[in-house]
Amino acid sequence: MAAAEARFDLPPEQALAFFRAKGYAVGFAWQDVWQAEQDAAFTVAKMLDIDLLRDVRQAVDKAMAEGQTLAAFREGIEGTLMQAGWWGRAPMVDPLTGELREVQLGSARRLETIFRVNLQTSYAAGHWQQIQANKAEAPYLMYDAVDDGRTREEHAAWDGTVLPADDPWWQTHTPPNGWNCRCSVIQLSGAQVRELGLAVAEDAPASPTRDYRNPRTGRTEKVPEVSDPGGAYNPGASRLALLEEQLAAKRRQWRDEA
Repeated sequence: MAAAEARFDLPPEQALAFFRAKGYAVGFAWQDVWQAEQDAAFTVAKMLDIDLLRDVRQAVDKAMAEGQTLAAFREGIEGTLMQAGWWGRAPMVDPLTGELREVQLGSARRLETIFRVNLQTSYAAGHWQQIQANKAEAPYLMYDAVDDGRTREEHAAWDGTVLPADDPWWQTHTPPNGWNCRCSVIQLSGAQVRELGLAVAEDAPASPTRDYRNPRTGRTEKVPEVSDPGGAYNPGASRLALLEEQLAAKRRQWRDEA
């Protein structure tokens, strides 16, 4: 199937639940809503109108629930964006700097990015929940890269790497690892690892880091050299951690009230 027509049939319940639990966040640049913050909020860079943001979110939700193609998603939302004037290049004031800039609003390429990023991260988050639920029986993950000419060299090098599901490496290397990354992970039991002729790696692949200064916040942090700065996190992991914290707080409250 052509990449532009990729679709996700019968979406897992966990993926939709992850997506529907998000709130909203407005931002002028993609760095305004950083990494794991996107687990909690739906955002589209330079879409500062919350009503329009809600329309796009509903279109993404529909695409996920119905297994729509990219073409169907675009057909459903493109007219709304054009009618609202959120299309093409236009002047816009950056609320952080007060600078008037000519920026790219809606376009076919931007709609593809919105479609792919939200579906990929939601499916990855849903998959991560399944991994956590099944890791007692299948405690290993294998990195699975698409073997073609469009695969990033470093992602191809990770292909076939098997590590325990709890290895810290997965916190920064669970796909997607950058814009339009098509990699995935496959969960395996010990017997499956042996049947496939694989071996659990003694050490995770080397992960050199570099300093990345977020131009929107001024904060500098370490990010893997080989990942896009905004993609070096595990979609869904922070949501699970938050839910666990909330559950622990509830348990403490119940004990105190007993």
